Amino acid sequence: MTVLLSVQGVTKRFGGLQALTQVTFDLPESQILGLIGPNGAGKTTLFNAINGVYPPEEGRIIFREKDVTTTKTYHHARMGMARTHQIVQPLNELTVRENVMVGACFGRENQSLGHAAEIADEVLEFVELDARTEQLAGSLNVAQKKRLEMARALASRPYLLLLDEVLAGLNPSEIGNMVEIVKKIRDRGITIIMIEHVMKAVMNVSDRIIVLDYGQQIAEGSPDEISSNEKVIEAYLGDPKLAEKLLQED
Repeated sequence: MTVLLSVQGVTKRFGGLQALTQVTFDLPESQILGLIGPNGAGKTTLFNAINGVYPPEEGRIIFREKDVTTTKTYHHARMGMARTHQIVQPLNELTVRENVMVGACFGRENQSLGHAAEIADEVLEFVELDARTEQLAGSLNVAQKKRLEMARALASRPYLLLLDEVLAGLNPSEIGNMVEIVKKIRDRGITIIMIEHVMKAVMNVSDRIIVLDYGQQIAEGSPDEISSNEKVIEAYLGDPKLAEKLLQED
């Protein structure tokens, strides 16, 4: 398998706070990697390091065989890396279509406005938001804004998509719908890293899972391996019976 992203010994500090310590993994193309851990474990910090929001003090990040450790976020977008945010950030005074066009214009293909509109319409249909095309983004509900955030990222034509808690705040029906969209994105050949606290969903959708705790990488493996790992149960799941139940639920 071709490795799309290689994170090598990434360490990040904020003053005296050690946010990440020697995080290391390789991510092959067309896989979904789940990233889990308690609040404050360093998950979003790792996303920010990968995405170029701030560089790590130690380690390297290799994306598509290029060292992007100190590369700026907008360069990452041009190279084919996109992300969503835990707190959705729509351009409220623009329409849904115009929001998605922004992703196309500033993404990997650097599209013109005309082509960006075509891409926006295609992506909005894919995420089942095409009925809201002309609606102002600020008027959408939470679930719709989550899909809009995802659509804007997809319009940038990424090779790698970083999803930061796209299921947070959704009801069970909305979670099921979003999980199916995530699977369809992977089926298109797009590689995904997914931060998530909805354990049932992340266990069912991920090819592999990495667990962080206090910035330390304490486990990596398949969902089955993670759910039975004693360190994970102690740090995150809390109850061995809960881990078993998560994998048995549909």
